[in-house]
Amino acid sequence: MTRTDPAAAALKPANTEHRYEITRADLPLSCPMPDMTLWNSHPRVYLAIEDEGGESVCPYCGAHYVLKT
Repeated sequence: MTRTDPAAAALKPANTEHRYEITRADLPLSCPMPDMTLWNSHPRVYLAIEDEGGESVCPYCGAHYVLKT
């Protein structure tokens, strides 16, 4: 019998897109983001998107984050 974890069902796969649009509610920004699964991803790294003109790139996976205004 296979059981599914309801908490894991709400998580998005990490590093599946190359561009993510985020809002101020998502700050502080980390890659992978808290709602992404971590088991198959890189270590969590925090990105200073506010200090970088509203855009930031993850040094591990190259994901491009854009802060929506």
